[in-house]
Amino acid sequence: MRAARVFADRADGGRCLAEELRHRTWADPLVLGLARGGVPVAAVVARRLGAGLDVAVARKIGAPGRREYGVGAVTAEGPAIYDEAALHTLRLTAARLAWTEAGERAEARRRLGRYRAGRPAAVLAGRDVIVVDDGLATGVTATAALRDVREGRPRRLVFATPVAAPGAADRVRAEADDVVCVAEPPGFRAVGQWYADFRQTSDDDVLDLLFR
Repeated sequence: MRAARVFADRADGGRCLAEELRHRTWADPLVLGLARGGVPVAAVVARRLGAGLDVAVARKIGAPGRREYGVGAVTAEGPAIYDEAALHTLRLTAARLAWTEAGERAEARRRLGRYRAGRPAAVLAGRDVIVVDDGLATGVTATAALRDVREGRPRRLVFATPVAAPGAADRVRAEADDVVCVAEPPGFRAVGQWYADFRQTSDDDVLDLLFR
């Protein structure tokens, strides 16, 4: 694992991550980019590994008035998950967040429908599936995505990211067969601080990468 570094952009993060992954043996690999920011990273990884590329969607459930503070996450299907410690700290309950949860699930379904554009979901069963994001902060969104992917019965399920908060990788190891990250830098406050160019990835960007 490398020391703290700033990646030029998500593609640079993908190149560095691919170097960590390409010496391993993969069985019919499929790379799933966690939309939206994980897709530019995943596209580079898939190209370097000669793997298929598809998309996974999970939405953060933010605290009231602090939308970027993720206390839970939800996918298009399946139950939402919550960080019980965060709920306790903020004196929140899942019931109080039901409206937010429903809105984020609806957005997950909208995005998945647009990205798939009528295509069937990729077959996961029996394959090595690598879920890729641009960074790992709390791990709650990654956990929701991994649980959703696990339902497809992959042969092996790996979570991979260029940068993770110290300790965050440990929190998702229970959900994946392996976790790979290039760096877990001290002083981590947000994913964006480790990219020189962290401009927002749009739906059109995702579609372009998926269909290129």
